[in-house]
Amino acid sequence: MKRLYRHAQIASEDSPKLMHGDVLVEGDRIIGVEAEISGVTDAEVIDCTGRILLPSLFDIHVHAREPGQEDKENIASCAEAAINGGFTGFVMMPNTSPAIDNAGVVRTVLESARSTRIGASIYTAGAITKGRQGQELAAIAGMKAAGCVMITDDGFPVDNPQVLRRAMEYARDFDIPLSSHCEVKELSGKGCMHEGKISYSLGLPGIPSISEEICISRDIRLAEYTGVHLNIQHVTTAEGMRTIKRAKDRGIRVTCEIAPHHLMFSHEDIGDFDTHYKMNPPLRTKEDNAILLQGLIDGWFDVIATDHAPHTAFEKNQDFASAPFGITGLETALPSLYDRFISKGVLDWGLIVRRLSAEPRRVMKLEPVPVKQGGLADFILFNPERKTAFSRDFMKSKSTNTPFLDKTLEGMVERVIYRGDELLAR
Repeated sequence: MKRLYRHAQIASEDSPKLMHGDVLVEGDRIIGVEAEISGVTDAEVIDCTGRILLPSLFDIHVHAREPGQEDKENIASCAEAAINGGFTGFVMMPNTSPAIDNAGVVRTVLESARSTRIGASIYTAGAITKGRQGQELAAIAGMKAAGCVMITDDGFPVDNPQVLRRAMEYARDFDIPLSSHCEVKELSGKGCMHEGKISYSLGLPGIPSISEEICISRDIRLAEYTGVHLNIQHVTTAEGMRTIKRAKDRGIRVTCEIAPHHLMFSHEDIGDFDTHYKMNPPLRTKEDNAILLQGLIDGWFDVIATDHAPHTAFEKNQDFASAPFGITGLETALPSLYDRFISKGVLDWGLIVRRLSAEPRRVMKLEPVPVKQGGLADFILFNPERKTAFSRDFMKSKSTNTPFLDKTLEGMVERVIYRGDELLAR
């Protein structure tokens, strides 16, 4: 069956400008992309006037919570949340119960992923150390053979530099990225938010910026020594970003992530102890927000990653110090970026395609999915004229721990096409 997506505004990573045109799909392939496709009589025609047609999104930092924490999320619900937000693939983090630290668990989670509607594009990271305890290396060779695409102890740093060095050497030899959660635990202590004037006024223990920045510097030095591809997760401070930029300028193999919430929220948003704004690393200052945003525009960040971290309402309804870190992000990422930045001309669609679709795939050594003749039909339609109300009924994730709950944002992911199949149409 053919489908003709007519009068779309097509986004590409190669240009900040949108191209007006038609896209013809047959099977799982795009068989035509032209300013106007005529003479096709055997296709379903979908009017895309006013819609942005862009390659589907991909997230390298997702907590699907399976195995062991299925009350928060499972792979099936995570996949549906991803589709709802315009993502047709993601990489699962290994901080599960038990941790994804051996080939058997890797095979189990990938088998579970294959039963979802985007199963062929769901991947998993493996832990760096057994049980993510930082002491003994996990079975990296076995996990790689079973399909693991990255290693990380995400949620924890690897405190022992010799253990991390050996892990980097394994990752280098297996040609997979090592992703680092950068934090000096002795500096973070029992902190639950950014250390600064707001933490002092609320009487909450703080996490200083140097906790993240010192670890970034250490891990980069180890990466330089070993030659591994190091990916720095969820950067939150201006100085951390500058350190990474200097490393890139020296030719060190380092990539880095920025999360949408670290661009648009600060520690001032915590207000009256609102746990929807509690995450690790924490929300920093408005000054950090502005510098990180400019860094994204200037190309210092490789990837926008959601750090989708679902928790139950019961857990998040505890007092601020006791509640777990993390917010959901798969469903809110694109509408919130549109609402806050794209609609105001701060970010352009070319940057969004590059950092939320193409580069995340490249970091994982996957092929991007540009909208071009002969390419895979893997794209979404975004309607800037509609609004998205993030109600419990709208969201597909099991958890709703997001600052956007019960709020309405400009723009809506209207259609999701994955390998030629329409997974979402509203």
